[in-house]
Parts: sequence; structure tokens; C-alpha cells
Amino acid sequence: MKRHIAHITLLVSDYDEAIAWYTHALGFTRIEDTALGAGKRWVLLAPDPDSPTRLLLARADSEQQRAQLGQQAGGRVFLFLHTDDFQRDQARMLSAGVRFLEPPRQEVYGTVAVFEDLYGNRWDLLQPSAGD
Repeated sequence: MKRHIAHITLLVSDYDEAIAWYTHALGFTRIEDTALGAGKRWVLLAPDPDSPTRLLLARADSEQQRAQLGQQAGGRVFLFLHTDDFQRDQARMLSAGVRFLEPPRQEVYGTVAVFEDLYGNRWDLLQPSAGD
């Protein structure tokens, strides 16, 4: 049986604000944006149109959900964005205003640096070592 994670829900405060940030700052592609009624939308983004895993943007619509904005992993790195060219992508992201929390570092598994999205969720930008 072949399986993969299809969507990861990411709480956002505003659909259009989040779409603009992820497509501009991270270079993601909007895969789908369908109105569901009552102000809700089905919004899928991906780092590449062929990526099998997509972010499902979900507007926080309760106090409990709004309290989780930017804290979906309790302050730990939440998502890992792999790249085939760390320097290229970090330079593009920095020029788009992405906030990196540390300089790039070399680990056994590759070149990595932590950055924050517009809500404060932490991500790794990671270029895996050859063979990974």
C-alpha cells in the first residue's frame, strides 16, 4: 500500500493575508481556493505544484483557535521545507522579509536554519545532505 500525508492544516487569521505571504515570501503555489460558504474557504498551497503534501489554510474562528496561531508546535519547529539549493532559497526568502532566527548551520543531515512564518510558527529550511 502506498500512502503519504496529503494535507497539513495551518491555522491563519486571514486567508488572503496568508496566501499573499506564503506565495510571495516562500514562493509557494496556490493549488486550490474554493469558497465553502459562511466565509470559509478550502485553500491549498504547496511549495511546488507537484508536491503531494499541501498546506490547508484554516481561518481561526474561535478564541481557542486564535490562541494557537503561531504556536501549533508549542514553540518547536513545526514544518520542514526541503530545498535543493539552500543559499538560493534563503537569499530569496530574506529579500522577501522572512525572519531567520539563526544563521545557517551544517548538520550531519544537511544545511539548515530556522525561520518564522508570518504568525510565528517555526520552520526549518533544509537542504539535505547528499544521499538523504
